Amino acid sequence: MLIIGITGGTGSGKTTVVNKIAAQFPKDEVCVISQDSYYKATDDLSYEERVKINFDHPNSIDFDLLIDHLNQLKKGETINQPVYSFVTHNRTKDTIKTHPRKVVIIEGILILNSEDLRDLCDIKIFVHADADERLIRRIRRDINERARDIDEVLSRYQDTLKPMHDQYIEPTKNFADIIIPNNQHNNVAIDIVRSVINERL
Repeated sequence: MLIIGITGGTGSGKTTVVNKIAAQFPKDEVCVISQDSYYKATDDLSYEERVKINFDHPNSIDFDLLIDHLNQLKKGETINQPVYSFVTHNRTKDTIKTHPRKVVIIEGILILNSEDLRDLCDIKIFVHADADERLIRRIRRDINERARDIDEVLSRYQDTLKPMHDQYIEPTKNFADIIIPNNQHNNVAIDIVRSVINERL
């Protein structure tokens, strides 16, 4: 099993890169695991308290469960991924049954903050995009997909997203094996990643 970690700031275009890489393989040979599924459960908090959680800090991620699930997959075992709701800011009662695959892609803004998780990754990729482009994408996504209003999105960006990016995400670029500039002409970078993957497999 080959484990690929893909990270970068919010709105950097990680999903596009993930999809391009995943498209290189038959569907039954690759699976994608999102860091967002592994935000810690907050059943003990009220909705008002959950809204105030800093989801861009490493402490918000249940790295122990994520690492445990990856180790289970490596052993050939099936896992039940949690499902997280960004509307309620909590895990739902649903899970996604995930089977071991030839290639496992983990994506998320904080995945390279955990040394144990980094050690599990055979290839580590950082997707880079300019801050203004990332902000525009974040605004569109949170309003259209996560039922947020513009004031909430901008406040969260100013109070948590930007300082957390500078402190916890941008520095993890130093752990990356490959840095992909996210623009409309990154096919060369994707081809390089594909070559590296094929060589490792």
